[in-house]
Amino acid sequence: MAVRIRLKRMGAKKRPFYRLVVAPSTAPRDGRFIETIGYYNPLTDPATVQVDVEKALYWLEHGAQPTDTARDILRRAGVLEALQQRKAQPAGGVTASAES
Repeated sequence: MAVRIRLKRMGAKKRPFYRLVVAPSTAPRDGRFIETIGYYNPLTDPATVQVDVEKALYWLEHGAQPTDTARDILRRAGVLEALQQRKAQPAGGVTASAES
């Protein structure tokens, strides 16, 4: 099952508020989802973004693909930078200089 990180629209008419959710790629925009990992409020100045970094990293490492808008929100929250730092660290302390 392919999973996406996407926005789920909440709030009243003409007062949008979005939750950042992990959902199956076949689920409708405001339908079934697996987990909520944050929220985004575009009406505040500046826009409010709150993301649970550990949950977001877990899902990204397990293959969840963010939509374009979700990717921008994750970038703004510093999640993608943290993901790159985790990938750059050697796994288990193994170094590449042991090839002699």
